[in-house]
Amino acid sequence: MQKEVIIYSDGACSGNPGPGGWGTVLIYGAHRKELSGFEPQTTNNRMELRAALEGLQALKEPCSVKLYSDSAYLVRGFNEGWLANWLKNGWKNSKKEPVENQELWKALYEMSQKHKIEWIKVKGHAGNPENERCDKLATTAIKENTDI
Repeated sequence: MQKEVIIYSDGACSGNPGPGGWGTVLIYGAHRKELSGFEPQTTNNRMELRAALEGLQALKEPCSVKLYSDSAYLVRGFNEGWLANWLKNGWKNSKKEPVENQELWKALYEMSQKHKIEWIKVKGHAGNPENERCDKLATTAIKENTDI
């Protein structure tokens, strides 16, 4: 029986592109782990993907995961078949152009093969305590690494 883990993730960017941060919260029973990080020059979408990826990579064994994100880009990528189409089309989008953030999507795809993941969209900045905490982790990472 796989462990059931809840992950919340969020990314933030000051300017888009600009300095970015990501935050993720992992919850397993009574255990809780918070992670965050910073990139000096990035985009909001990259930080959203990175937050989810970092949370998944922190898992030490295959798990059953409910991953909550306010990123439609991330959640729709998995739930609406974008990723499956990109795999089929050699990482080209519907305009026959290379998929943006490909290396992060590929890493997330690898994680989706290792873990059983349910991708769940939450409304951002709507009072969800864990989503708000991830946002705080991400924005704090930016503040701690810049003069913003």
